Amino acid sequence: MSMLFSPYRLGPLELTNRIAIAPMCQYSADEGLATDWHMIHLGHLALSGAALLIIEATAVTPEGRITPDDLGLWSDAHLEALKPVIAAMRRHSPIKIGIQLAHAGRKASSNVPWEGGANIHPDQPRGWQTVAPSSVPHAEGESVPLALDHEGLQRIKQGFVDAALRAQQLGLDAIELHGAHRYLLHQFLSPLANRREDDYGGSLENRMRFPLEVCEAVRAAVPDLCVGMRISATDWVEGGWDVEQSVRLSHELEKRGCHFIHVSSGGVSPLQKIPVGAGYQIVFAERIKRETGVPTIGVGLITEPQQAEHVLQSGQADMVALARAMLYDPRWPWHAAAELGAQVAAPPQYWRSQPRQYKTLFGETRLGQR
Repeated sequence: MSMLFSPYRLGPLELTNRIAIAPMCQYSADEGLATDWHMIHLGHLALSGAALLIIEATAVTPEGRITPDDLGLWSDAHLEALKPVIAAMRRHSPIKIGIQLAHAGRKASSNVPWEGGANIHPDQPRGWQTVAPSSVPHAEGESVPLALDHEGLQRIKQGFVDAALRAQQLGLDAIELHGAHRYLLHQFLSPLANRREDDYGGSLENRMRFPLEVCEAVRAAVPDLCVGMRISATDWVEGGWDVEQSVRLSHELEKRGCHFIHVSSGGVSPLQKIPVGAGYQIVFAERIKRETGVPTIGVGLITEPQQAEHVLQSGQADMVALARAMLYDPRWPWHAAAELGAQVAAPPQYWRSQPRQYKTLFGETRLGQR
């Protein structure tokens, strides 16, 4: 029996299989408001057969957007814009829906990738002043962020809480806090970005303090929702954040009721040297799972069904998440189920697409339907 297509539980969340669709920024919002692109994009991914879809990095404050075109959830207007998208997915798919709540910190105020992705200085059109743990730019020539004071920290933490409450109001099933990929919570964790000399900088305990406070506050605000965190397990830079510190962080997150760790890597420094290859980040998920027992989601160039199955069968992770592979093949779970001899959920409008050689792919009870 395929482990990839076996049920799994993330805290309070029951999942029909172990495939998640990782959050993927679309840079297609209008002042943070969801648009018809989100209806099309998320709608077709909801029909994929995966058990969990996590909506893209969604800013909790206006200055927390990566680009001016990022999705946001900092007001009730943003909630209302997402409502019809969520409702449409619910009508036509059993997929569980999560959302990644994020603040970009010093990597905010950037152009969209297809326009180069460069930093937009505050005095340029569509640019704004960024904030960060310390007044240290990501790279030479980029705008210098303002170091957050106590009031700024509390404002952003409240932004995460308010966005989590709106996610609950939308009826979403899970929240993923973005603590990876060079964004604000990761910036607090990494000594490469965090040069503070107060209670939020210096020692590992201090650098973990703000991300842990955000996790605690969100868990308290939405105690019945599944809440996890995506982390960069290593900066891939000497003297930066590493897997040993990630294990410590995972232990502390577990104490605060975190239901899963979504394990990625890199992003905080242009000096990073990443040995990219198939499943190159799975070793980090495996170590965190082994040393903490916290459910882990493995990600990173997982493209083949047998590869995903091996990750689970060998105990390297509890779930796998796909991103670009899912964009390239939005029916990846269908094809994986066919290859592994499993079944997958599909809408009745598509049942007739079932190839004859996979006659039970969509379930025995659906045979003979016209």
